[in-house]
Amino acid sequence: MSNSIYTIRNYRPTDFNKYVQLIIEAEKLEPTGRCPSPEVLSENLYRPNYSPEQDLFVVETAGSIVGYVDVAPELLIGRVILNCFIHPDHRRRGLATKLHSYATYRAKELGVKVAHVNIAQDNVAAKSVLSKLGFRFVRRFLQLRLDMAKVRWQDIDRAAWQYRHLQRGEEDKLTQIQNRSLAGTWGYNPNTVEEIIYYTSLANCCPEDVILACDGDKIVGYCWTRISYETATDERKGQIFMLGVSPDYRGRGVGKGVLLAGLSYLKSKGLQVAELTVDSRNQAACALYRSVGFKVRTSSLWYEKAIG
Repeated sequence: MSNSIYTIRNYRPTDFNKYVQLIIEAEKLEPTGRCPSPEVLSENLYRPNYSPEQDLFVVETAGSIVGYVDVAPELLIGRVILNCFIHPDHRRRGLATKLHSYATYRAKELGVKVAHVNIAQDNVAAKSVLSKLGFRFVRRFLQLRLDMAKVRWQDIDRAAWQYRHLQRGEEDKLTQIQNRSLAGTWGYNPNTVEEIIYYTSLANCCPEDVILACDGDKIVGYCWTRISYETATDERKGQIFMLGVSPDYRGRGVGKGVLLAGLSYLKSKGLQVAELTVDSRNQAACALYRSVGFKVRTSSLWYEKAIG
């Protein structure tokens, strides 16, 4: 391995199979819980406002792809999110530093102000690398888990609000309530109708996964659910992907009501466990999730570096 010659370059469509193989191997070595199927990875590569040929850099040696850095642009809030992986057999060769320089150059091209990286709390090696690259810790996000059997379903106040599923053609309504309810939230990049259509059309996703809380004809809150697959254990788990309440309706039980409606939907799919991620500084959200029975399982850390 010591004599290997490495090439760092932009991703090409012909790299897809090798890229998939690396992601599958990475998930086995360092499980994240994401699904590394070719279909899911292909969808992710061609999401809105992202170009794999410009925003993804790969490390190639001896005809194999052994590392990559993904530069995910979030231009409305002036940042990129970096996701980097080097196969363990090829670490300690300065490849992460070189990939970071490519990612930084791309970030400057995009005109963003900061780069963010999210890592597991126990990833000591990543903490060391990020520190050397000039990143600083800025935020802790809690990963919560709920045993569905312990939920008090009687707490759903169906008399106060009406609950229904999002329908195809209502993507603009979801965009509006989402951007309004999450405005000013740390790390939230406002969505577009195009992005909502994309995310509700993915494999294993559909508009029905979004539960709306309504006051008459007015949408006042939403709970966006998902189903994830733990590749290591082949376990199906429910996810609360996003939840929001219109600022005009906060403090009136909308959040808890629509959260429980979302959990009820996941339970109807035969799921025993639900998980979510929340900013540890968002005290209102943390209190809401605790009130339903969510417990802290682990946490992830966000690191930041100024660009330019």
